[in-house]
Amino acid sequence: MPDRTLPTLTIDEVESHNSAKSCYVTVGRNVYDVTDFLDSHPGGADLVLDWAGKDIGAILKDEASHTHSEAAYEVLDESLVGYLASGNGAAANGTAKDGENGTEEQWVHPRTGMSCEEDLSKDTDYNADYKTHKFLDLNKPLFMQIWNGGFSKEFYLDQVHRPRHYKGGESAPLFGNFLEPLSKTPWWLIPLVWWPPISYGVSVAFQGFGSVAPVAGYFGFGLAFWTLIEYILHRFLFHLDYYLPDNRVGITAHFLLHGIHHYLPMDRYRLVMPPTLFVVLAAPFWKFAHAILFYNWYAATAAFCGGVFGYTLYDMTHYFLHHQNLPAYYKELKKYHLAHHFLDYENGFGVTSAFWDKIFGTELVYNPKTN
Repeated sequence: MPDRTLPTLTIDEVESHNSAKSCYVTVGRNVYDVTDFLDSHPGGADLVLDWAGKDIGAILKDEASHTHSEAAYEVLDESLVGYLASGNGAAANGTAKDGENGTEEQWVHPRTGMSCEEDLSKDTDYNADYKTHKFLDLNKPLFMQIWNGGFSKEFYLDQVHRPRHYKGGESAPLFGNFLEPLSKTPWWLIPLVWWPPISYGVSVAFQGFGSVAPVAGYFGFGLAFWTLIEYILHRFLFHLDYYLPDNRVGITAHFLLHGIHHYLPMDRYRLVMPPTLFVVLAAPFWKFAHAILFYNWYAATAAFCGGVFGYTLYDMTHYFLHHQNLPAYYKELKKYHLAHHFLDYENGFGVTSAFWDKIFGTELVYNPKTN
């Protein structure tokens, strides 16, 4: 893979750029946007358009047709916008064979443009990415681009699940004004905000029972139940995806809730849930806990505290999976979660564990030796 991450395009995508408004050509696996060069071509734009969406490797070397100078190759070098997805029909894990020479090359996922977790941390060429996909310009605040972009749901979902990387993992501008700091949450704020009220709630529950065992039991029940809630939220709320309303309200809400994380997965300040947002979710969970354990207010309180504690472990685990070196078990969990980003975002919804993925048939299957 190159030092910078450029998008990976399918043959169909390249062939669709076959007009004077957008003209792509390929040489091998390299994809070039030569739209701006059309009017400057010595033989006229029509000669280039005859090859729009096609491979020009042969014609460049055909001296009988037209001898191309070094300047022509310099124009191509400046126009590189991406790479063809390799290995037509290749398996979704490991390497693929090149159809022409039989040499092995690293497989690249055609939808995410990535081949392994390391690609998530390769800087994106902002200008080339925007020129190619016409989605979001990482040089400018993202919120108004999403709101005013007029994107269709299909286009948005395709683009937001092609990960980009912003300046070594810093935060891309979201609002570009006084709201910007409110959109960022450091991981350590999660235990700082939530562990004190959890401790208070546990102490209140202990006063109701007068012994540790029942409090620990209900707390453990809430902690275990959180793992199911985590799975449900990630699968059916954060990845609502194809049930989104096809309008800017739905698309913008999706982007702010979870889309931005898939678009910029290594942004360390938009990895955990802001406390103000979790307060909104915590209120119905409080009611839910007391509805299930209606027979004992103290039991419901202990279970609720266990669930909130589970949430804090989930958020911190999520951060560490993206940004920390971890012990052996967590290294495998890290591979599993990062594969959800670069390989298959429609599976692998468990973050702290793959248990519920196995139960509900959404386990992400990958080969950790090759990915």
